[in-house]
This record gives sequence, C-alpha cells and structure tokens, in this order.
Amino acid sequence: MSAASALMPTADTPAPAERDALFKTFGRAWFKRDVDLLFQAVTPDFEWRGGDGGVPIRGREGVAAEFAAMAARTKQVRFADVLYHHAPDASFMTFRIIETDPVTGAETVDVGVERYLFRDGRIAVKDVYKKRG
Repeated sequence: MSAASALMPTADTPAPAERDALFKTFGRAWFKRDVDLLFQAVTPDFEWRGGDGGVPIRGREGVAAEFAAMAARTKQVRFADVLYHHAPDASFMTFRIIETDPVTGAETVDVGVERYLFRDGRIAVKDVYKKRG
C-alpha cells in the first residue's frame, strides 16, 4: 500500500455526530497545544497539511514540534464564524482566524477552509487552505 493510499478514507468514516465529537476534542487539544489529547482524535500517522504550501506535519513528533513553534510565535489566536460541513467521506470547516501580536497589538484576519479525511474512526488528514481576509 502506498503512503498516499494509506491516508485515504475508508468505509468506516464516522457519522456526522461522531465527527462533531472528534472535532470538539481536536479543537480543545489545538488551543491547549496538548499532543496527547489531540492523538485521542487523530490516527497515529496523522498528517497536517498547512496553508503555506510547506512540508506536511506528520505524526506525534511533528505535531509536538508545530505546537512548540506556535507557542514561540506568541500570537493571540481566536476563531470566528466556524461552521462544519459533513460530506460522505470528508468534513470541511469554514472559518475566520484573528491573530493579534501581543507586543504591537497588530491584528491580522484570514478566512479559510479546512478539509478533514478520516480513517479507523479518527481524523487522518487535515488540509488547511486560507488567505488574508
């Protein structure tokens, strides 16, 4: 099996209510930068593909490194207008993200969509697409 096919969703994609529970855990973990909590909602080989076109973040070590990098950037982050849209084999989250530099007070606003793929009842892939809003 190729790496790409290993990340494709299977017939056991969770029902919408189960996905909502995964997203609740995922969101709490993301804001807390809690790797252990995040991996209650994602597969062991979870892949996070960023909106900057860079190298995907993979697995527990990659997520831990990204959470540390996010903490080092020290921006205050909040989401607004968050909506989840569930398709048969994927879910999409639309959002606005507001980041404030705590030193300068400068604020940036982006709009975006995230695509989530599932495997084995958990989130396997998070694709982030965003632009300055």
